Amino acid sequence: MAEGHGPGRCRCCAADGGERGAAWGLHLRIDRGRLQCLNERREGSGARVFRAWEERGDREQFVESDEDAELLFNVPFTGSVKLKAVIVMGEDDDSHPSELRLFKNIPQMSFDDAAREPEQTFSLNPDPVGELEYPTKIARFSNVHDLSMYFPKNFGAETTKIFYIGLKGEWTEAHRHKVTICNYEASPNPADHRLQQVTPQSHCIS
Repeated sequence: MAEGHGPGRCRCCAADGGERGAAWGLHLRIDRGRLQCLNERREGSGARVFRAWEERGDREQFVESDEDAELLFNVPFTGSVKLKAVIVMGEDDDSHPSELRLFKNIPQMSFDDAAREPEQTFSLNPDPVGELEYPTKIARFSNVHDLSMYFPKNFGAETTKIFYIGLKGEWTEAHRHKVTICNYEASPNPADHRLQQVTPQSHCIS
């Protein structure tokens, strides 16, 4: 087996950096105003891990869980996405997440919802440099407008820390349909149908 390759992941080390960075551009298609990270210690920190592949080495930007090891991201997109792979970059210690469960099209998913069957589950390996790619079952992720990423545990630390999450795939603009709103009367209201008073006129013919 070639170095850097293994079940469920691929380093793709020979790929050109610029081309590879462009492939991980779905962070530009996230609806940031509706993005959620549940159990984040610092408010707003979860949104910062979704950034350009070339910026993944910024160790100042990370999210850490609060009361336990769980983290849950609800990632809404501005259109329809075909998700092909993910990258999860953590610390080089036990705080790195050890499992990822992916769910699709469950807006504002909660931890209670995470008990249901996921679309796909990954056993994660420690990746402190953001190189390991986890390919998805594309047939299950071909029409995604809301992606939920649940990290239930890590390698043994009290809290989980993530520096970067990469999303690879294709984006299609959402189609907007015009809606015609019609109001129908169940019974006529005389006040809405007033007629101007007509004065009778007599016409005489001589």
